[in-house]
Amino acid sequence: MNASTNSLPISLRMSSSGFTLIELMVTIAVLAIIVSIAAPNISNQLANQRAKSTTATLLNALKEAKVESVIRRQDITFSYNNNGANAGTIVIESDSETIATYQYDANSTIKSTASQIEFKSSKTADAMVYTICDSNDYASPRQVIITAVANISSQLGGSCP
Repeated sequence: MNASTNSLPISLRMSSSGFTLIELMVTIAVLAIIVSIAAPNISNQLANQRAKSTTATLLNALKEAKVESVIRRQDITFSYNNNGANAGTIVIESDSETIATYQYDANSTIKSTASQIEFKSSKTADAMVYTICDSNDYASPRQVIITAVANISSQLGGSCP
């Protein structure tokens, strides 16, 4: 006893054909509310990721400068330039010879008391604290610390004006 759809009245066959306009509008409104709640969090995560990436670049460059000073047995100069709206650059030099150049995101800035330090062949360095900030004020700043005996470490913290 199978009932065929042809035996149903036309009004019942036409009534279950899809979603109503009101159902679609309610669904779109709920999605818009969810997106508006999630968007600021995604923006903050991207800013924190940029700061983290710049910190990793800075750490790699500092470690390379430290190792090069020991291998070459000469003083190595490490410097950075935020370059305004362009990508920032990090340069490692020895006696005006460029050893390596790194770039970091233009939305990130590196701050310190001096833009240049020196790693000495005697395994020492100028003590310095670098603070990495992002253009998004809600991003967590990070610090890279260099001690007088050329130990390099990073941590969350610092302040960005």
